[in-house]
Amino acid sequence: MPFSLHQGDALAVLSGLPDGSVDSVITDPPYNSGGRTAKERTTRSAKQKYTSADAKNDLADFTGENMDQRSYGFWLTQIMTEAHRLTKTGGTALLFTDWRQLPTTTDAIQAAGWLWRGVLAWHKPQARPQKGRFTQNCEFVVWASKGPIDGSRNPVYLPGMYSASQPSGKARQHITQKPVEVMRELVKISPEGGTVLDFCAGSGSTGVAALLEGRDFIGVEKTEHYASIAADRLTETIHATLTQDDVVLTV
Repeated sequence: MPFSLHQGDALAVLSGLPDGSVDSVITDPPYNSGGRTAKERTTRSAKQKYTSADAKNDLADFTGENMDQRSYGFWLTQIMTEAHRLTKTGGTALLFTDWRQLPTTTDAIQAAGWLWRGVLAWHKPQARPQKGRFTQNCEFVVWASKGPIDGSRNPVYLPGMYSASQPSGKARQHITQKPVEVMRELVKISPEGGTVLDFCAGSGSTGVAALLEGRDFIGVEKTEHYASIAADRLTETIHATLTQDDVVLTV
């Protein structure tokens, strides 16, 4: 199978994977962002933070959204250190974040041993305007590499800005789900036939994009509900992309 999906704690799962087994780490960790006070940080769930009260979808909650900034930076450094071990020399890491956690994310990724390469922007066209303020219609992707990058190994020219709306209606299966069309572009940083790791897999969008673009995928998701959704989406993607050459008829 071109993918494996693990349901459990990311640090525990990653510790059991072999050195140099992935080409790119592409993940959307819980931002732990937006709490102005200790009460806001500790009493609001992810669902309360990221969905409006009148949202029609009854999306499941997820854990890991109640750390303060120091704890978030410590956790991210730990797990990106483990991810660094798993990544081949010359491989890459891409981490989603927002404007509040951008400095902490760039600190953590460097403390974990990666070379920070820059910041990409994901523009959300349907972001809600705010009277008297600038619209917060961008999230960011911090990207880095494990040592120098050999451009001849994967000779792609990728943009630094992506514009797409978050999935809506029945297509939205996770509170913080990212658009597959954006993820399909991001996974191209991994060479064709390479392996992409997402240790906060959510509903599996990174994995779906990786499979569609001819990459293998390793996913880890702590929440059982979302791990089940991810497994279904990944399996459906495999079935949808099978060709006659992929099927061997036995008699």
